[in-house]
Amino acid sequence: MKEKYGSKVFLGLLMVFFYLPILYMIVFSFNGSKSLSKFTGFSLRWYEQMFANKSMIEAIYYTVVIAILATIISTVVGTLASIGLSKSKKVLKTYVEQINNLPIMNPEIVTAIGLMLFFTTMKIEKGFITLLLAHIAFCIPYVMLSVSPRLRRLDPNLANAAMDLGATPSYALRKVIIPQLMPGIVAGALIAFTMSFDDFIISYFVSGNGIKNISILVYTMSKRINPSINALSTIIVVIITIVLIVVNLMSMKKTKTNKTGQRIGLAVVAACVGLTIFGLQKLRSNTGGDFDPIETYGCDTLNVFNAGEYIGEDTIAKFEKKYNVHVNYSLFASNEEMYTKLLSGESYDVLVPSDYMIEQLMQEDRLQKINLDHIKNYDALSPMVTGLDYDPKNEYSIPYFWGSVGIMYNKNKVSQEDLETEGFGILQNPKYKGRIFVYDSERDSFMMALKHLGYSMNTSNLDEINEAYEWLRDIRANDPVFVTDEVIDGMINGEKDIAVVYSGDATYIQMENPDMAYYEPLEGTNIWSDAMVIPKNSACPLLAEAYIDFNLDETIAYENSEYVGYTSSVQSVMDDLIAGEFKDLPSYLPRSGYDKDEIFKYNPKIRKVISELWVKVKAK
Repeated sequence: MKEKYGSKVFLGLLMVFFYLPILYMIVFSFNGSKSLSKFTGFSLRWYEQMFANKSMIEAIYYTVVIAILATIISTVVGTLASIGLSKSKKVLKTYVEQINNLPIMNPEIVTAIGLMLFFTTMKIEKGFITLLLAHIAFCIPYVMLSVSPRLRRLDPNLANAAMDLGATPSYALRKVIIPQLMPGIVAGALIAFTMSFDDFIISYFVSGNGIKNISILVYTMSKRINPSINALSTIIVVIITIVLIVVNLMSMKKTKTNKTGQRIGLAVVAACVGLTIFGLQKLRSNTGGDFDPIETYGCDTLNVFNAGEYIGEDTIAKFEKKYNVHVNYSLFASNEEMYTKLLSGESYDVLVPSDYMIEQLMQEDRLQKINLDHIKNYDALSPMVTGLDYDPKNEYSIPYFWGSVGIMYNKNKVSQEDLETEGFGILQNPKYKGRIFVYDSERDSFMMALKHLGYSMNTSNLDEINEAYEWLRDIRANDPVFVTDEVIDGMINGEKDIAVVYSGDATYIQMENPDMAYYEPLEGTNIWSDAMVIPKNSACPLLAEAYIDFNLDETIAYENSEYVGYTSSVQSVMDDLIAGEFKDLPSYLPRSGYDKDEIFKYNPKIRKVISELWVKVKAK
């Protein structure tokens, strides 16, 4: 009796472990604020935002279309291959089966890189076709693995018996063999659909030109808190639950009298899928006017590569409507990730990298000059962000957002005197042990250490860098938690008292939690700048310049900055937001002209050294 009770308790805990996070996500998809841990009231705003977000709709559309096409093709090919293989010689059969198991047993990253190199070598432009081919390739082995066991259980003389009774080979295949294999075929198709719908790693390496699935979208949008992801995930969970219920009800009805009902059910499911694809296609379709972009700009599609959550909600839609074009809007999580994509052969028209990365791209001759005569709003830029060292004449880059790195702290628990006297050194103060977030960035972490030690953050002196390494190791004694963008929600909810953050994130945190404040240490910090650039292989440079100019329009720049929270490069927008919505948030306008502040410079040798040392810091 006790054993039975214990097993029930264990099963209950297991169910809670698996399903409580899903329930949590569903509840917070209806949250009135952005917080992922504090429910402020019921709202449908994130569902509305999801359906208004063209990038999300496109990701859903491509996910569904790719999954359906990959499932159909891989099921047909895998089934026919299994049937053909069953009639082959034993040596060939064993050899092919071992090859078929390789993609299943291989780490996905190996398959992903292999496919990426194949497409690059064959000079196949990455996009819808490469994504579909990759999904078909990794789905076929699962179909074969599902169909083959059913084939082994079949009487090998079944097809011959059918043909002896007058059936043609094709008729015997369709009416005798396939029906016997149907359970395995259906199981293989379901696995293929699930694998395709859920895939991230392979899809990430073989997609391009704005073609992305839901997994890639969620990964790139996780840079900052976006509850629309919760809304999207909730809808997926609901749809899958409904489909599973329908499939189970259909499988329970196996009698002949219910075959008509099953066919009707299948027809309804097919109709729903068709209507879903049609609806998504309509939602993602262009709504521009009669303006002909090809005549003016030579193209009607623009490929933009920007950081996640780094643009206003309606900016892309407004640009598409004004210029009657389609924007393939892709997202990256870091400058290094963006650079990797470029090296793999991806082609974009507009990038939004950071200062040091722009310098690297310029040195490698990967950027083309921007015709400033086409940037009508150039004069609206603030003098604080133009003429910077990495591009003194702004020939290759037009400023987008800028900011600083500083310390976010709880005004009620952290001494202002400690901050002013210790600066970044407060991270080593034992008084705050266990109450610290450190941003997981080798670049910014070494910047903190070097600045606190009185050195330039762009130093090439290895002794100074090793001293900074020892300083960072000493921080570990205070048990800091290394985080990335989860620091935002953590500080909003007061999980820690001190955090190293970017100024734009600090602005948002303070809006949600007034107990938090932002401090830029007196020993100096990183004043960074992100800018819009045009790669040398851009197929649409004139439209790219129109896009850059569009983002400098006062109205658009205001909407972008207000939504993102980072400091606009447009002077009038900065002035308006400082006097208005961000009036009491000094983090919105980083200090300027302070002689100890610096901008990162590109130095590949030092960057490699710092990367290796940062791994050791975190491994301690």
